[in-house]
Amino acid sequence: MLTLVPTPIGNIGDISLRAMDALRDAEILLCEDTRVTKKLLHILNERYDIQPQQTQDFISLHSHNENDFIQKLTPDFFAKNIVYVSDAGMPGISDPGQSLVRYCIDNNVAYDVLPGANAVLTAFVASGFVETQMLFFGFLDHKGTSRQAGLQKALYSGYTTILYESPHRLEKLLEEITILEPKRELFMAKELTKKFQRYVHGTSQEILAKLDTNYRGEWVVVIKAAEAQNESAISQQDILALDLPTKVQAKLISKITGENTKECYKRLLAL
Repeated sequence: MLTLVPTPIGNIGDISLRAMDALRDAEILLCEDTRVTKKLLHILNERYDIQPQQTQDFISLHSHNENDFIQKLTPDFFAKNIVYVSDAGMPGISDPGQSLVRYCIDNNVAYDVLPGANAVLTAFVASGFVETQMLFFGFLDHKGTSRQAGLQKALYSGYTTILYESPHRLEKLLEEITILEPKRELFMAKELTKKFQRYVHGTSQEILAKLDTNYRGEWVVVIKAAEAQNESAISQQDILALDLPTKVQAKLISKITGENTKECYKRLLAL
């Protein structure tokens, strides 16, 4: 049997009793990073005396080897008690895990997923945005038109949208949002459940001023919902890149976003 076990995203006290039982009883632990999992087990044993089996096997399973690993699997592998854990949080959320579940479904292998700590839902609730429908985008592509297209979808999906962002690209993300949606309300959180947890509300420009280049830590970015943008093959960035008068750019952008033309024109002048 396979069990996907969520682990704490910061505070070790967020581990559940069921998760500790599963980690203790596992015969084989599939780990995003075996070193991280072994350290977690050591802490849990010291604090809660879970005493894992001495014969546990640890196997590395991460995004770079996941496909090859699953292609070599046979159903009898799951005759043992198998547990999969990512480094932190819920497996399968911007971490490996979903492919293992798909394998179990396709091969009639018993599996279970334990509930537990998750940065997406924690940040969504902490944002205070009352729109209860949300989309999770994970990490945007690092650069290029695919990143621009992803950000367009995130901003104009019509839903509260949640992103993950690394510290060295956070400033870039906020500057991109400033160009496209300078008045959009954002909520950002870092180091969730840890000692230096931080919540920040405001527009992208207000948040940039509050952070003052202190971007360290992994960030969850929650974008307040706005009206959905009309489907279009062209983005605002594409229009801004064209050698056109600002008034013409404003008219074109308003066509695809539904934004008031005069407000859009003022925004473009401010850039």
